[in-house]
Amino acid sequence: MSNRLTSPKAWRASGHMASLRGHDIFYVDSADDDLAGLDGGRDDRPVVLVIHGFPTAGWDFHRVWPLLVPHMRLIIPDMLGFGFSAKPCPHRYGIFEQADLLEALMDRLDLSDVHILAHDYGDTVAQELLARDQARTGHDRLFKSVCLLNGGLFPETHRARLIQKLLASPLGSLVNRLTTKSRFDKSFSAVFGPDSKPDARALDDFWGLITENDGRHVFTSLIGYMHERRINRERWVGALIHCPCPIQLINGSADPVSGAHMVARYRQIMGDRDEIRALDGVGHYPQVEQPDQVAAAYREFLDRHSAAFSSHPPQNRDTPS
Repeated sequence: MSNRLTSPKAWRASGHMASLRGHDIFYVDSADDDLAGLDGGRDDRPVVLVIHGFPTAGWDFHRVWPLLVPHMRLIIPDMLGFGFSAKPCPHRYGIFEQADLLEALMDRLDLSDVHILAHDYGDTVAQELLARDQARTGHDRLFKSVCLLNGGLFPETHRARLIQKLLASPLGSLVNRLTTKSRFDKSFSAVFGPDSKPDARALDDFWGLITENDGRHVFTSLIGYMHERRINRERWVGALIHCPCPIQLINGSADPVSGAHMVARYRQIMGDRDEIRALDGVGHYPQVEQPDQVAAAYREFLDRHSAAFSSHPPQNRDTPS
């Protein structure tokens, strides 16, 4: 099917705004028949909550959208401080609050039996959601599976870019003011694969999402997630180790931030029980760089486990030694 949501403007026009916990949160929901391209809709499709990364927005997934929506319901929010959602300043942004807001959105939409597809910063939010879900039992659990794209799952393997380190430093406010479009273009392009760099139009679109609603001014507040990862490592890595549902990792191996070196650490911690799809030559944004491969791998993952999703609730796995 064709993709009519190729621009952030079209994406925004197709979405909704929800007031959640005092904040306006933007999201796109393919339950709308005209977005899904389905006649009459199908309520038996898997429900997938898609969680984007830093510093962009849910539009990161616009290239996999037409490949997935005929087969599943996608709900793609912009988290607080990102994209078209509210960007309060000053505000103390944090992973726990982002998880609160996503839970509020799921409650608003009356969602259960949800699958998670996450990337980058969104991986960390997903880890917190999984940690909370493990406090529930049996049929009370919300999540059926999780698929993680490139992200800092383990703080010891996260190779932050210089701009991230500077934003997180005492010089962060100054660096933020001095960040120009050309500097963003160079830094952002550097995390893509050598043969899949974003073109000028894509860079303009990403920059527009970041700067929407004066968004540059919240960078130094949002970047605190790197510190949060360190102090909550036991909780968030533990959420992966003890996850009772199937996990898939789709990773661009050429990513300098969380590429092949992160996958090696993932194998050390998680063993061979979980499914890994490594994409050679692909960088930090596999859903942008190789949407066909990402969509195919994700569909295969859900299809492979579909019988288990419908037959019984998942059981906890043993912790590896």
